[in-house]
Amino acid sequence: MTQARTTVPADRDGVPFALASEAELDISDYLREDSEEPPALPQEKTFAALMIGAVGVVYGDIGTSPIYAFREALRPVADDGAPTPPEVLGLLSLLIWTLILIVTIKYVLFLLRVDNRGEGGILALYTMVRVAIGHRSIPVLALAIVGAALFFGDAIITPAISVLSAVEGAGLVVPALGHLVVPVALGILVALFLLQRSGTGAVAGAFGPVTALWFVVLGGLGLWHISAAPAVLSAFNPVWGASFILEHRLIAFAVLGAVFLAVTGAEALYADLGHFGRKPIMAAWFAVVFPALVLNYLGQGALVLANPAAAANPLFAMVPPDALPWFIALATAATVIAAQAVISGAFSIARSAIQLGLLPRMAIRHTSAYQSGQIYIGSINWMLLAGVVLLVLTFGNSESLAAAYGIAVTGTMIVTSVLACLYLFRSGRLPQPVAIAIVLPILAIESVFLASNLSKFADGGYVPVFIALALALVMVAWWRGTQSFLARSHRQAVSLDGFARSMTRSSVHIVPGTAFFLSPEANAVPSALLHNLKHNRVLHDQTVVLTIETVRVPIAGPEERVSYEVLGPHFGRLVLRFGFMETPNVSRALVHARRAGLKFDVMQTSFFLGRRRPVVTHPPGPRRLLDRTYALLHRLAADPSEYYRLPRDRVVELGERVAV
Repeated sequence: MTQARTTVPADRDGVPFALASEAELDISDYLREDSEEPPALPQEKTFAALMIGAVGVVYGDIGTSPIYAFREALRPVADDGAPTPPEVLGLLSLLIWTLILIVTIKYVLFLLRVDNRGEGGILALYTMVRVAIGHRSIPVLALAIVGAALFFGDAIITPAISVLSAVEGAGLVVPALGHLVVPVALGILVALFLLQRSGTGAVAGAFGPVTALWFVVLGGLGLWHISAAPAVLSAFNPVWGASFILEHRLIAFAVLGAVFLAVTGAEALYADLGHFGRKPIMAAWFAVVFPALVLNYLGQGALVLANPAAAANPLFAMVPPDALPWFIALATAATVIAAQAVISGAFSIARSAIQLGLLPRMAIRHTSAYQSGQIYIGSINWMLLAGVVLLVLTFGNSESLAAAYGIAVTGTMIVTSVLACLYLFRSGRLPQPVAIAIVLPILAIESVFLASNLSKFADGGYVPVFIALALALVMVAWWRGTQSFLARSHRQAVSLDGFARSMTRSSVHIVPGTAFFLSPEANAVPSALLHNLKHNRVLHDQTVVLTIETVRVPIAGPEERVSYEVLGPHFGRLVLRFGFMETPNVSRALVHARRAGLKFDVMQTSFFLGRRRPVVTHPPGPRRLLDRTYALLHRLAADPSEYYRLPRDRVVELGERVAV
């Protein structure tokens, strides 16, 4: 793949976008060697740990679908009386083939291979499409923004519906818990989001074994009931599903929306690719998750065939009464874990959005020495928690939230399919007829699911739509504002090469030491440098214009990490490059700059940042709304010295007000 580069646009401080760490730096970090790759664990241990972790984190969401998917699909049928065997087999066939077509074929076998240096998710796919096209496309960017916004909507709804359904299930054993569903659910959710700071690895270590046990129990219960009615295995025949749709045209549309609940969590599977890697995720699906899900759905169908009254809650009806309390405890744990897939995915999507200039900088902390994709973003974590708490208080039960669930997931899936199709067309990885044959049928199926879910818009489906619209507004405002700043800087730019030559004839006072001036453009004089000369009338003996670029790959290779050029007696140009999934660490990257020829004394070094405060000047209207949103986001952005991991006691900030 061509490793095309793009210089990220300037933010309010006149510096490019990058990622951040919450840790503060000591000056000794300048002298620390930093390897390009994380330390390696023994391969077998790593694979086993990642596979178990994938079971707990990646498949936690889709693994809890048996609690409500078949139940909700049966509901429209059961309203007219006890479901007949053809109806049960038809619904089971739809469930099984939805899992096969969307999860197995689209995500596990296809999209997990369409990765950007090991990273997945809708924004990683967008960067690959952009590279394949060769230029920025506004329609493609709009697709990426819509998909990312819908994913965040899913990340807010999933924890709420998962935990609520678990606590409601516990009410079967302890009826008195009925009036405490909301308080208990809120307590569990707060604890879950507090746990995120420990990192994906620690969470996976705790959640993986529990979820693995959950899948074993699901499969075991399914086998037990299938043995009593082996005829249910005929549901593998897709004719049953097709016959159901043809014979139940009036209710089939509503049923399809419920059937889609069986694959919620599939998009998080792709977004979590960087947390665990392709092979562990694929192995977990084929060895554990897929067999357990299919066996359990078949077992639920066998039970309903034998006892139609069990259609009200078939999963819990499968469990012997004496074991029901233990099973509900396990189900509660599993549903809490289910929320982890989208939370981890939201961190990955947010980091990509920051690096692509769609969100303001946020403090990002790496939580694993072995997997670069395992990160924690505190601001995203608390915003998700606030949204989840609001949904729980507003809806109060999982049945009401179920109507809101499908739109966000299906919308994100369709955007992913469109981007994947564009990538296949433009990259040449597959002939266009083959690409169409792969993507078009799945896209058609997902479109039907979306249409079915849109019918629930008034019943709660408006929630993810409004959430996505708000987030899309934020991303559009930030992208538009940074592009405006970049264009303004470009128009007002002074050529660095010409400036360096002219300063050789200047009488400005030269002071000892090295000054790094951060600049969004490597060929332009930073505004902070001009202000420093204007007000302080001094020039450092070694003045280095530092530009940070984001390459359109997750992790920049050693050969492209740094470039340094001497421009004159007192001037140099330094470019540091980081992948869009990396956390730029300027201090450590300066070790590579030394190898490239830059010599400096760390004790006589200063960093100059240009603080730009946007001032809204447009009259009332849509543009003013976007500008105000942009200005507000600037105030919420992380501090640049922490953002770039610069030593605070060596940072000098020069501010200016800029009209937008």
